[in-house]
Amino acid sequence: MTTQAKAPNELGTANIGKLLISYALPAIAAQMTASIYNIVDSIFIGHGVNNPLALSGLGLTLPLMNLAAAFGALVGAGGAALLSIKLGQKDKESANRVLGNVLVLNIIIGLTVMTFGLVFIDPISYLFGASEQTLPFAKSFMKVILFGNTITHLYMGFSCLMRSCGYPKKSMYITLLSVVMNLILAPIFIFVFQWGIAGAAWATIISQTISLIVLLFHFTDKTKYLYLQRRYIRLKSDIVKNIISVGMSPFMQNICSCLVVIVINNLLKSYGGDYAIGAYSNVNKILMMFAMLVIGLNQGMQPIAGYNFGAKQYDRVIQVLKKAIFYATCTMCFACLVCELFPEAVCRIFTDNEEMNNIATTAMRIIIMTFPIVGFQMVTSNFFQSIGKAIVAAILSTTRQLLFLLPALLILPNFFGLNGVWFSMPVSDAISTILAAFFLRREIKKLKYYNNNKQ
Repeated sequence: MTTQAKAPNELGTANIGKLLISYALPAIAAQMTASIYNIVDSIFIGHGVNNPLALSGLGLTLPLMNLAAAFGALVGAGGAALLSIKLGQKDKESANRVLGNVLVLNIIIGLTVMTFGLVFIDPISYLFGASEQTLPFAKSFMKVILFGNTITHLYMGFSCLMRSCGYPKKSMYITLLSVVMNLILAPIFIFVFQWGIAGAAWATIISQTISLIVLLFHFTDKTKYLYLQRRYIRLKSDIVKNIISVGMSPFMQNICSCLVVIVINNLLKSYGGDYAIGAYSNVNKILMMFAMLVIGLNQGMQPIAGYNFGAKQYDRVIQVLKKAIFYATCTMCFACLVCELFPEAVCRIFTDNEEMNNIATTAMRIIIMTFPIVGFQMVTSNFFQSIGKAIVAAILSTTRQLLFLLPALLILPNFFGLNGVWFSMPVSDAISTILAAFFLRREIKKLKYYNNNKQ
């Protein structure tokens, strides 16, 4: 048997601690590098475009990025989780069908979102919280991102599948390739070609295109255990249903994020003006950098948990869950410490505008308060997705934002003004963590029961 054919089998036999580290570290490195690029990209825009409102315009595009991530996760994360389960069940044919269906679904959804977005870009921008001053910046960025939307979906989808196929390091290298190309192209387009905020968007799309080509070379290589085959590149109802079912949790999470950011941007415009939107965009990038550490950890956990759940090795499923929760909690405690102690220094890296930085410093200190427990909530939600428990995963991913955050956003600013917007986030994090603990406790009892009563 070839090395490629053996690759996924280590998920069911290797030491859990070493396995989690070997799978998580490449994913963390890739996520962190991408997150650092987003920060550097904002720095380029903040210092390369002679108007601080360019950062506010960039902040207005966050709902669009969440929307792209939502559809990318629906197909990519859903397909990756399903692929891991099929590999654990030794169902190679279904695993190959997953590859083909991910390709077709991403193309269909990518083209649909691109067309709709370009046709209605002005009303969409105003819905996202744009003003007459920030609209030109937002549109310049969004037009380019929408134009390359299908490429983004395919790139995200096949990156997820590569990790589930047993190639976490290769997936990391391809993500790093995209980031490095981004870092090279962005300053050229912004400072040399003077393309402004659109230059950052073009750098993103071109970099993703290059990485997608590398991914497609991998998945068309017939020496690999799994590869794209013509007879499987067609939609199959049961595969599509399972992909969407499993991917519904991250999809709903990102859709809710899109909705919430739209509400937040409009509240910020009302209570703090365009500078408050820019401040939130800057703070969000820093906080997402720490969240990406946990997301990378989740991506390392997902194939291990999914494979062993499919193989009915429930003791290994519990082991990887506990280790992931421990590492995530340590990470978020560190994030809280850094952001509470040095908020001013962190916020100043984006712009020298005092008004924007003062707003950002206050926002960071408030939002970061509950980060020590956020890691647990993030791992728990991803865990249910990894083992195919789509309904519970969807509940955990949507209640935090729809049932807890949105009401808080609609109530607290009426009493505390701009600070009420910031306080809404830690309040919803605390309540959603309690709910996650309830569901996880019940699931662990089931897994222990199944493990003790295996045939």
